Amino acid sequence: GDLGPFNPGLPVEVPVWLAINLKQRQKCRLIPPEWMDVGKLEEIRDQERKADTFTPMPSPYYMELTKLLLNYASDNIPRADEIRTLVKDTWDTRMAKLRLSADSFVRQQEAHAKLDNLTLMEINTTGTFLTQALDHMYKLRTNLQPGESSHSQDF
Repeated sequence: GDLGPFNPGLPVEVPVWLAINLKQRQKCRLIPPEWMDVGKLEEIRDQERKADTFTPMPSPYYMELTKLLLNYASDNIPRADEIRTLVKDTWDTRMAKLRLSADSFVRQQEAHAKLDNLTLMEINTTGTFLTQALDHMYKLRTNLQPGESSHSQDF
């Protein structure tokens, strides 16, 4: 789509790729998203630690955005080091919950799971492990030995 014209000193919303490109060429100053604030991130982290389930994140791309903005525009983000730590703490808490959930899922031999409020990056982080674990469980349940092939069709 069309972007611009840009007026000096006036904030404008642009795609992240363009903002980073302009920042790298020293043509702009990035304004972090509203949620990228120490107070709000502390609240999100504390809420995540207290809840048994996954809490909604401020953005479905919170980790990706944080990484990009802190790597390319940390000079435009107040208290960038604290923000980095808070997002990492939240990520670690969520990953620990996800591992516990997966462990419980496997131990209870469940057939399906509900993954509310997880971001795609969080799901992709454990997706391979979980699918391999379920595959091994299936083989154990059907008494297949490693190396034997099942009689189902491959698609």
